[in-house]
Amino acid sequence: MAIVAPSLLSADFTQLHEQIRLIENGGAEWIHLDIMDGHFVPNLTFGPLLVSAVRKMTDLVLDAHLMIENPDSYIEQFVSAGADYITVHEEAVIHLNRTVNRIKQLGAKAGVAINPSTPVSVLSEIVHDADLVLIMSVNPGFGGQEFIASAYRKLSEVKALIPNGKKTIIEVDGGVGPENAAGLVRAGTDVLVAGTSIFKSRDITATVREMKAAR
Repeated sequence: MAIVAPSLLSADFTQLHEQIRLIENGGAEWIHLDIMDGHFVPNLTFGPLLVSAVRKMTDLVLDAHLMIENPDSYIEQFVSAGADYITVHEEAVIHLNRTVNRIKQLGAKAGVAINPSTPVSVLSEIVHDADLVLIMSVNPGFGGQEFIASAYRKLSEVKALIPNGKKTIIEVDGGVGPENAAGLVRAGTDVLVAGTSIFKSRDITATVREMKAAR
């Protein structure tokens, strides 16, 4: 059974506390936090202050996805704000091994993300150090985009790179919802990130439960 990580990017921020209660009632284990700087991706969202506020509202795992330039300058702030996982983009980091180790030294779990046009092969020298690999199944920046089917192939390629005995979590983000959750789980996804399909649904709690039941 996959972990469901609702993305707060699609939540109603005027009702944030209540929206978090609704996903908790549905059994969500993680909250995905899309951190965008308007440079690495064409959108601007939120930073450590919002992460800190969410940390005070819930005990769920906070999964901070840094879609920003120069993430090394901000990692400590996000860890201090309460993020449990810090995921950086392979495309945004020059010394990826150093960055991953720095995240872990600060007490968080380290993730590495790749964009749809980035081949899985770039992860071959880092997957043994990463706690999580995030496959982007849309071009990052905005919610509500259509799922890019090549993510299925990438899932099998990532699984082949993970050393025997190493439990590296595989996460998929973008265009994920009840309609493709089961297929993604069968393909090897451990964490389903979903924003629009959850927070824009008629029943947030029921949608989370439906996705959790995917097999």
